Amino acid sequence: EVQLVESGGGLVEPGGSLRLSCAASGLDFTDSVIGWFRQAPGKEREGVACINLGDGATNSADAVKGRFAISSDSAKNTVYLQMNSLKSEDTAVYYCAADEWLSCYGVPVENEYDYFGQGTQVTVSS
Repeated sequence: EVQLVESGGGLVEPGGSLRLSCAASGLDFTDSVIGWFRQAPGKEREGVACINLGDGATNSADAVKGRFAISSDSAKNTVYLQMNSLKSEDTAVYYCAADEWLSCYGVPVENEYDYFGQGTQVTVSS
């Protein structure tokens, strides 16, 4: 059974940084994809970034390009989302998701992923 556990969320001032972690178990870390999604109050969940665990290829949404970076550590079975230059509009619940058949070919699409974590709250406010 695949399980995903996010951590690292919190309250940060505009311009600050946070690093989210997604610890995965039960997942083939050599041939799967991990995506990060977020859902702001009153809005639909949207794709943020993804990474192929096999070859390390990544993609990210235009709204976060140059500010957010996704990476993985296969020794720890963990994927990270480093978020810099945070803005108030980045406030959302952030979820990691996994799929064992997809490739990270573009911005992640929610209904293409089989497994989701419980989410971690990120609040950007002064």
